Amino acid sequence: MSGQDKTSTVRRQLGAVLFADVVGYARLMGNDEIDTYSALKSLLEQLETACQAHDGRVVAVRGDGVLALFETATNAVKFGIELHRIAEQSNASRPEDHRLRFRAGVHMGEILIDDRGIHGDNVNIAARLQEIAEPGRVFVSSSVYEQIRNRLRFGFEFLGPQRLKNIAEPIPAYCVRSEIEGAAMAATLRPDSPPAHPQLPGIPSVAVLPFSSLGGDQSDSWFADGLTEDIILNLSKFKNLFVIARNSAFFFKARTMPPQEAARELGVRYVARGSIRRASSRIRVAIELIDAESGRTIWGERYDRDIDDIFAIQDEVTDAIVAATAVLIEAQERKRMSQAAPADLAAYGYVLRGQQYIFRYTRQDNRQAQSLYERALARDQDYARASAAISRTLNIDWRYSWAKDADHALDTALSFAQRAVELDPTDARGFGELGFVHLYRKEHDAAIGAYRRALALNPNDADLLSDYADALAHSGDNETAISSLKQAMRLNPYFPDQYLWHLGGAYYNLKEYDAVIDTLTRMNNPTEGQRMLAASYAQLGKMELARDMAARHREAHPNFSLERWAKVQPDRLAEDTQHFVEGLKKAGF
Repeated sequence: MSGQDKTSTVRRQLGAVLFADVVGYARLMGNDEIDTYSALKSLLEQLETACQAHDGRVVAVRGDGVLALFETATNAVKFGIELHRIAEQSNASRPEDHRLRFRAGVHMGEILIDDRGIHGDNVNIAARLQEIAEPGRVFVSSSVYEQIRNRLRFGFEFLGPQRLKNIAEPIPAYCVRSEIEGAAMAATLRPDSPPAHPQLPGIPSVAVLPFSSLGGDQSDSWFADGLTEDIILNLSKFKNLFVIARNSAFFFKARTMPPQEAARELGVRYVARGSIRRASSRIRVAIELIDAESGRTIWGERYDRDIDDIFAIQDEVTDAIVAATAVLIEAQERKRMSQAAPADLAAYGYVLRGQQYIFRYTRQDNRQAQSLYERALARDQDYARASAAISRTLNIDWRYSWAKDADHALDTALSFAQRAVELDPTDARGFGELGFVHLYRKEHDAAIGAYRRALALNPNDADLLSDYADALAHSGDNETAISSLKQAMRLNPYFPDQYLWHLGGAYYNLKEYDAVIDTLTRMNNPTEGQRMLAASYAQLGKMELARDMAARHREAHPNFSLERWAKVQPDRLAEDTQHFVEGLKKAGF
């Protein structure tokens, strides 16, 4: 009889479940048990209050974990972001090794509720998503994403189907970013685009997968990543090689798959992979080049050298891959393509560390990268790469209004880019940053010229191609812009949303509004495409859709000013700006 009573108290309910726990809690307790316990207790009290403010309730606290239930996915995700903000605020006064950082998972579905709490597979999925989340991030399932994608102005990075512990089927997951601006530049999968196994290019094609760090200290991973990136950069300079972009290659860092499968996904013939072990002033680099068609290793080498020889190793690896892929390049051409090494090896180390931060595209990470690049330049004032990198951080600050004085940031970016190209006229990065600054100073010919110089030096740089295409579209050459963007997407199969935004802009200028809509609906961050979508629907006479999109945009961007936007637009042709303004006004802006 009692068993029947227990069963009758169980009920089913649709809800959004959030699970969060503290990263490295056992270590923190080992360091200082009383301090950690007190700090967590205070944090949990704040979180319970914040949870109630988001119309949720904390169902259980399990040690360092919080289980909360919400009626809507919107409130669950908002609370997840607020949870991290509260934790960071609390951490501000604590030493770095005593800080409490959470990770969180959110899933939505039917759950079982009884007097003891909430249960069922959907609760377990939230807990498992939390386990794979990065510190300071909220990972959500696709069921949550579909509910919030058009409602919340957050960034969403699709992570693909994730195999979670004790969950039978893979769960498609997304990482939520509260700083949406940089999310548009982050490499990402497309949920509606399964790997198409692109056709092989007509020239030798290669992907360099991230090298693994075999040392006991995983903090050395920045060195392995930096070496991988520089080998990609060296190979990218050759016109008769097709080289997969760094962003897409690094997608395979957390994915374990045979090199032949990676080659199929990326659409290349050859795959290079390797490992690095550092010990004091010595370094061991092992690398192999695999022919994906046959599965054979066609070249392999191991280098045991002093760390000072790192640039010589890079050159040897580049030459070996070029030779093994049967690319006919004159020795003089190879020499011209070699990068200028810094006078101080520590300067190079600071640049590599900076690269760890800049590709995360958040305000805090961009500042951290800038600080490291400045330290590199302090060690070697003639280091062109560091000067170009500082220019890039300033351009990002300007692009996303992270700089207090926007005009000053753009002017300073210009001076660093000019200095970079003076120091090393063979480095594409300086010319790329120069192109961006000139475009937004509305110096169109100078911008196009700088981008062309950059691409002549590095024709395989997908981000450069995308930025060049944007400059072309703002200069009235939309057909070439579209062609360049399609090439960028082939070089960088896991391209960021920004490529789609640039492509949509070119189609809009050509009044191909259906193509705009088709392009922008592929964005992982739909709120960032709403403005152009609203204008396109309005131009097609689909006024109900246009007004709905405009209303969603106002909710996500309450401070948007059409007048300010029109002033900032770097269009060479006044009619292009007016054409967009006309569409926005029709939509109700």
